[in-house]
Amino acid sequence: MVVVGLTGGIGSGKTTILNYFQSLGVPIYIADAEAKALMNRSKVIKRKLIELFGKEAYKDGQLNRPYLSSKIFNDKRLLSRMNTIVHPKVASHFKRWLKKQNTEYVIKEAAIIFENNLENQYNYIITVVANEDLRISRVMKRDAVSKEKVKSIIKNQLSDADKIEKSDFVIYNNDLEEAKIQAYEIHKNILKKIKP
Repeated sequence: MVVVGLTGGIGSGKTTILNYFQSLGVPIYIADAEAKALMNRSKVIKRKLIELFGKEAYKDGQLNRPYLSSKIFNDKRLLSRMNTIVHPKVASHFKRWLKKQNTEYVIKEAAIIFENNLENQYNYIITVVANEDLRISRVMKRDAVSKEKVKSIIKNQLSDADKIEKSDFVIYNNDLEEAKIQAYEIHKNILKKIKP
């Protein structure tokens, strides 16, 4: 089974592009969403996160995301320790999910493929990019956060130029209709590579 990675910075419009690929019949696995679900579902993860962050890590039995975000945002060591708890569980969940798929290829969306040196887990990688002002306004609208907050997140992420250099395909998502055309061309291209 061919696994295509899809990545991009905050506000680049990854979800919109994923929805389009899904409409073409491509199964989609969103690593971040699955990680959040597992952090709420898995007793082992819960126990380890409470050991790491304290009882405040969960509120009314659910992951206390604002609290965790505030803890890891400026502490790379804590973030790394959290990732060593969560990522292996997500990886094994993905393997089980993959076995159930019956298509030419699947897309696994992960925001930090390059940051975590995970390129070797994918046959091809698509990066979604967009104009920074557009990204900022999308996130401000979506998450009701300040411009400064979005800018600081962007600053902490790998630059688009670095991602583009390491990718097999790039979708420029400044205009949705144009982005869909690019996605469709990539879809055809991947199918051609799989079945020449």
